[in-house]
Amino acid sequence: MSEVHGTVEPGFESVRERFASVVAREAGDGGAQLAVYHRGRLVVDLWGGDGVDGDALLALYSSAKGATALVVALLVQDGALDLDRTVASWWPEFAAEGKGGTTLRALLAHRSGAIGVDGGFSLDELTDDRLVAARVAAHRPYWEPDTGHGYHALSFGALVGEVVLRATGRTVQEHYEERIRVPYGVDYHLGLPEELEPRFRPALPLRPTAAQQAFLDARPAAPGSLLAVAFDLDADPPFDAVAYGNSRAVHAACPLSAGGVGSARGLARMYAAVAGELDGLPPLLKPETLDEVSRVHSSGRDLVTGEKNAFALGFVPLATRHPELGPTAVGHSGVTGSQSFADPSRALSYSYARRRFAFLGGPGALENGRLIRTVVAAADARSGD
Repeated sequence: MSEVHGTVEPGFESVRERFASVVAREAGDGGAQLAVYHRGRLVVDLWGGDGVDGDALLALYSSAKGATALVVALLVQDGALDLDRTVASWWPEFAAEGKGGTTLRALLAHRSGAIGVDGGFSLDELTDDRLVAARVAAHRPYWEPDTGHGYHALSFGALVGEVVLRATGRTVQEHYEERIRVPYGVDYHLGLPEELEPRFRPALPLRPTAAQQAFLDARPAAPGSLLAVAFDLDADPPFDAVAYGNSRAVHAACPLSAGGVGSARGLARMYAAVAGELDGLPPLLKPETLDEVSRVHSSGRDLVTGEKNAFALGFVPLATRHPELGPTAVGHSGVTGSQSFADPSRALSYSYARRRFAFLGGPGALENGRLIRTVVAAADARSGD
């Protein structure tokens, strides 16, 4: 087994052993981090592999959707946003091409059909959420809104961010900084200050085996397909996820679909503030808010990816992927294979982060299943003591 560094509290020794196995088998080439909070305490703080320590900042891609969803949940809780109000009531331009009846609820549940534009965006354009939002708002939806769901991979953050800005006069990043990052000391950034850039460790491309490459070659995204549109693969040049994640311009601006930068510690702490009391403060979300935003709003075959999945309101309902978790467990993955969530039923939060892209990536990174089962078993055993 590969050596790992960091600490675990008594009762979580099995998590260290499991993480060491993951580093040895899947994540050593590039390195990985794992952090877990239980009952408001950091009980697992581990790292291992090449080029990563516990303080390293990584490109965590669509984890930004989870942070954006948390800001929206707080604004709904405050009464500043109404889930069943139409997007166009705040943002009239969004009504173009038959999208006028689309509600904020449908947008958050990946049901709007507003997944991109014909011909795609350049990397520079994707750095500017307001530009992306304006172009997508003027464009036709790729299916009739609210008749099905599909992953809004690179448009979700721009569209939701524009709603928040129009409704409150402030950006998601400003709300996040004031309500979450600063008061809770969260080392996850929706806009990375330049002075923190030296802590960043670049994302690394997938190194597939011959069999894995053959599998990928057999599943190309057809030009003009919903998959190609949503992931900007019809652009010239096509979207390069590694270049995007390593771009200083992306780090600084933080396009909210996939531009967040941080550590496993940081995201575990953010979700710890959802999972239960933290530093003597009550959970960020009231029980009724949590029930609403964690409820499954979309399930079945995803029109973009073709896979079966589920979405709550901006968050992924984690129990649909990991049935050992509680019904209100919410979080989000990142394309490299990272995963972070809160499980309020256990006052538990979890964050796994890696630099090199995993085969299939995102929620398909199989090591998360083994890690999550081990973490849950340790937490449950501790609760029974």
